[in-house]
Amino acid sequence: MDSDLQRSTPQLVTGLIFWIGLCYFTAWTGSQVSPGIAPAEWYESINKPSWNPPGWLFGPVWTLLYTFMGIAAWNVWKKFGFENAKAALTLFLVQLVLNGLWSQIFFGAQEIGWAFVEIIVLLVAIIATTYLFFQKNRVAGWLMVPYIAWVSFATVLNGTIWVLN
Repeated sequence: MDSDLQRSTPQLVTGLIFWIGLCYFTAWTGSQVSPGIAPAEWYESINKPSWNPPGWLFGPVWTLLYTFMGIAAWNVWKKFGFENAKAALTLFLVQLVLNGLWSQIFFGAQEIGWAFVEIIVLLVAIIATTYLFFQKNRVAGWLMVPYIAWVSFATVLNGTIWVLN
């Protein structure tokens, strides 16, 4: 079901900026408690598996993922608007809040176990969002797949760190 809404170029550009900006805002909130800004000593002191990615990798990966997520939401919004894609876009917003919350729990509160529980809920929300996005727009669905892959890896990493500590 594809119903193209008639939108002007300025509306489309504004919408794209909004959706990507919302994702980047979520990234910014998480970065306020991430290593290098807040409790860097704590994170450096905990046990991590040998396959823990180097710190420099997280910024570029998350920048790409947040960009893809914003473009995915924009694709759904531009085709259907919020009213005709309410479930998909609302779930997208829910998973975005959960995404930002994980950093607050893991790094800010230093609660590895609770962060593990939360990231499982986040992963389920991402998968459900992706499913709904695929129903609305295949490009939007595919843009969410790398996010599922990364958060799946992050879930295993979070669980492993919890066990090691």
